[in-house]
Amino acid sequence: MKEILELTEESTKAKTQNGNLNTRKISDIFGENIFDLNTLKAYVSEETYAQMNSVVLKQKPIASETVEKMADAMIKWALGKGVTHFTHWFQPLTESPAEKHDAFFKPTINLEARGIESLSASELVKREPDGSSFPSGGLRQTHSARGYTIWDPSSPAFILETKQGKTLYIPAVFISYTGESLDYKTPLLKSNNALNKAATAICRMFDENVGHVFSTLGWEQEYFLVDERFYNARPDLLLAGRTIFGGKSAKGQQLDDHYFGSIPERVEEFMKEFEYECLKLGIPILTRHNEVAPGQYECAPMFEETNVAVDHNQLLRDVMSKTAIKHKFRILFNEKPFAGLNGSGKHCNWSLSTNTGKNLLSPGDTPGSNLQFLTFFINVVKAMHDNGDLLRASIATAGNDHRLGANEAPPAIISVFTGSLLEKVLSGFWASGLMDVKNPEQEVIDLGLTKIPQINRDYNDRNRTSPFPFTDNRFEFRAVGASAHCGAPITVLNAIVADQLNKFKSEVDALNQKNPDTKANIVTVLQGYQKAVERIVFNGNGYSKEWEEEAAKRGLSNNKNAPAALKALFTDEAKSLFDRLNIFTPRELESRSEVMLENYINKLDIEAKLFLELGHTFILPAAFKTINRLSEVFNNFKSMGMEESAKSLVQENVTTITFLSDKITKDLISLKKELAEARGKEHAIDAAEYYANQVKPYFEKLRISVDSLEELVDNEYWMLPKYRELLFIR
Repeated sequence: MKEILELTEESTKAKTQNGNLNTRKISDIFGENIFDLNTLKAYVSEETYAQMNSVVLKQKPIASETVEKMADAMIKWALGKGVTHFTHWFQPLTESPAEKHDAFFKPTINLEARGIESLSASELVKREPDGSSFPSGGLRQTHSARGYTIWDPSSPAFILETKQGKTLYIPAVFISYTGESLDYKTPLLKSNNALNKAATAICRMFDENVGHVFSTLGWEQEYFLVDERFYNARPDLLLAGRTIFGGKSAKGQQLDDHYFGSIPERVEEFMKEFEYECLKLGIPILTRHNEVAPGQYECAPMFEETNVAVDHNQLLRDVMSKTAIKHKFRILFNEKPFAGLNGSGKHCNWSLSTNTGKNLLSPGDTPGSNLQFLTFFINVVKAMHDNGDLLRASIATAGNDHRLGANEAPPAIISVFTGSLLEKVLSGFWASGLMDVKNPEQEVIDLGLTKIPQINRDYNDRNRTSPFPFTDNRFEFRAVGASAHCGAPITVLNAIVADQLNKFKSEVDALNQKNPDTKANIVTVLQGYQKAVERIVFNGNGYSKEWEEEAAKRGLSNNKNAPAALKALFTDEAKSLFDRLNIFTPRELESRSEVMLENYINKLDIEAKLFLELGHTFILPAAFKTINRLSEVFNNFKSMGMEESAKSLVQENVTTITFLSDKITKDLISLKKELAEARGKEHAIDAAEYYANQVKPYFEKLRISVDSLEELVDNEYWMLPKYRELLFIR
């Protein structure tokens, strides 16, 4: 531990590698390394620009001749910035994006010119990674290896820089040889398409000028930072991303002094550098602050179109991880890296916008008479009611199981918070239909201090205990875990809302055949959803035991672990929903579910092996060495005729350490047996349930014993950095 604690000056105060970090305005650097529509203007004709504008903003198909012109424009831009290589950047069903770099340079047989730099249209559009080497849930086998990545023109290409050079990254989807999706992006784009069709059809009941609708996303990314020396000395952090052992530090978060506290200088230098790099990549990252737990932080961007926002979250996490290494940190995205402290989430703020610039979830000054708003708001809540289990399944991971419902994050029960104002609006709507009543004047908060300005009180408080609260003009899906690919839950959210909007339109159309008063028919259908909507709305404390009991009475699911939650994806109803929206075929959905189960199994298997390894090679040897040391102390006292004093000083500790060591040994033996049994299960769902119900309980048993032992073992023998070092040394 001595070497670990002797942090060098380089480690304690990392210096920025870019001297201009603090001298350039954000507006000057924002987007300088992306090939978006603004960049495109300088490289193509007005006609080509107009065509690409329609592709990106109006969701029109791209013509082959436009692709050729785009390839030519893209390489000119890239070469002008000193780029030598390009890659399709895609998002397989793993924890990080994938890439294979190819050089622009092609050698020639021309003796006068040894080679040229080029990017053909075919290279821009299609590459061929090995489809069987990524998780596929059985869609690809070793002997059926071909996969395709295909350029996604709706997300801008970008340049990443290293000391050795620059590479052009081209966002792409990833599919199998037979056209099935093997990534997060393909189903997300399909869900966007389904939502666009469904929502646009509803919008045209109110405004025929609406051309298309798209979902928007603003994520909030929480994370922990740990000094790299401590990180490297903890095999559990290195391999599992969380501490499987670790006694509580005397000081944790109980003083409430970390949240929004002063950012340590070394941490702030790291933040400034990764933000600088992200801004160059067009990621509108504008917020940074300390989070609740010591060593925990958060960043957040402005809202963007969902596909781009999801790409940006993946890119941001990659940039953050690389920048952390430069500053002698390691970054933890695990949902619960430290027991007894708040875990990390990724709140996904989701809304709907039209091409005419209207936010469909903005209540306006008179929400009681804003029928378009009520239509979309009530249908979203109805979609949550009918498909809450699917949304819960979309965030089901081993890491999130530790966080959900732990009095720091929303429970596993899916409910919706509307706020007091909309609760009154809905109550009036059920009783009387539309009401042309303006929102009450906002109350003024006056502190009675002449130097402090008065402010208006918001209509609603915030509810951080709800998994899906409505805030101002958006829904916030707070139950998403920090390590999650936010494309997965947003795909499901888009899908269930699209499906509900389709059902809603069918009901309205049926009434229109009898009575052409569309407005009245919309009200009638929406009022028919009252019972379902009321059942899932909860505006109280989601952390309370009382809510868990109330939710059970309402018939709401409470799937507390991932295997239980993932069963929702195997149902005929789920397969039918995704199939009719052309997001997943039944086979694709089954394969996706298998991948999620396998990921859960592998995570717990890794942790189980770590418990066995660390228990036998770190924990028990430390205990035995301490017993030997105490025995020496006892014998020394005894040789001096002070046996009774020695007993009172030593015996109790030896007895306790021996008891704990014996318990740890027995639990390790039992864990090993259960692990072998779990590995023998033929089907993924059976194995996952066995890991959850038979293997995982030993994790908690061992943790309790080991953490108790940590308090008694000689610090010289305890080779794992403790929480006080991991959390507080900056």
